[in-house]
Amino acid sequence: MNKFDVIKRPLVTEQSMDMMAENKYTFEVVKTATKPEIREAVEEIFGVKVEKVYTMNMRGKLKRQGVHQGRRPSWKKAIVKLTDDSEPIEFFDSI
Repeated sequence: MNKFDVIKRPLVTEQSMDMMAENKYTFEVVKTATKPEIREAVEEIFGVKVEKVYTMNMRGKLKRQGVHQGRRPSWKKAIVKLTDDSEPIEFFDSI
């Protein structure tokens, strides 16, 4: 798998912005991505050192329209903690 295919997009929420003070950055990743793959992708793409990777499978929300009921697609979230001596990811600084 290509390194750029592992990370789908960064997640920018109030909670993820608060975690940036602790050197933690949040991304939506491919469901089949493993922690070592996520670590390598972040280190190569952003040029930082990763200390730890936390992953969680997010279940799609239940949605309904009238009597019809469905579910949004499930996805995988990764929280990446950088080392103390690593520089911050510049992409998030501009937000």
